This record gives sequence, structure tokens and C-alpha cells, in this order.
Amino acid sequence: MRQQAIGTLIGATGGTAFVLVNAGAPLSDTLTTVARVLGVALLVAVLAVTFRQREKPATASGGFTKGYWFVVLAEVVALFGGFQVLRALDAPPQANVAWVAVVVGLHFVAFVLVWRTWTIAVPGVILAVLGGIGLAMAWTSAVAWVPVVSGVLSGLTLLLSSLVFSSLA
Repeated sequence: MRQQAIGTLIGATGGTAFVLVNAGAPLSDTLTTVARVLGVALLVAVLAVTFRQREKPATASGGFTKGYWFVVLAEVVALFGGFQVLRALDAPPQANVAWVAVVVGLHFVAFVLVWRTWTIAVPGVILAVLGGIGLAMAWTSAVAWVPVVSGVLSGLTLLLSSLVFSSLA
């Protein structure tokens, strides 16, 4: 399996987890179910498209290089360091999902430099923005919507991006 396909599957799996974990109140039961079914359906579509493709030679640079591992290490440090800062600021628990979206988005943007491909910048910027919006919302009366904005919408962004990338591969 090509490394690009592995990355797409990782993104789709993460996106599905974002949707499944964060879909819930304040969404109605119907919208929660719709979001979760849509998340799983998109994952199935990504799997179907990815595994239906024939093996092609890799065209983009990338892979699991030193640069890749540096970005992953920086992501882990940023995640856990950020959680500590949020705790020190007495942020509501919903801020954590927003922080995850910011860090995951920024790690995609960093991969642009590592892999020299701009395609992953788009979902990266969208996730970072959705995470930033969620962080801003965390200190407002809209705090209950943070998991929907930073979790469900980020997850759907990852799933739709994965479907597009797997279709173009």
C-alpha cells in the first residue's frame, strides 16, 4: 500500500473518531445520529475507493522520514503541553477538543514543508480555524457547541478531504 493511501486512511479514521466521539448534545438525537451515520458512511467510502485502486508508483515525496517524526513529536508535545495550559487557565473540558483540532490542523500544515505537497494544507488550515473558533467559544455561553464546531465539523473535514485525496490518487 502506498504511503499516501496510509496517510489518507489515518486521516479518515481520525475524522471518524472526531465525529463519533463529539456528536451529541446540544445536537438533537436525530442530528447526532445523522452525523454519526454520515461519518461512518464517509469512512466506508474512503476505504472502498482506497482499496479499489491499483498499486501505483509513489509520485510525491514524503513518507516516514526524520521530518515526519519531528512533526509527530512536536504534535505530541503541543497536545499535552496545551492541555496543561488549558487546565491552568481553568478552561472548560470542551476546550480540549478545540485544542486537539488546532494541533492536528497545524501538524498538517507542517507536513506541507516535510512532504512538499500543498494538498494537505487545506484541511490543515480548516481544522486549525475550527479549533481556534472552538477555543474562543469555550469561554462563552456557547461552550456546549465547541465539540460540534471543533470536533464534528473537523471530523467531517478530515473525512471529506480523505475521500477527495483517495479519489484523486
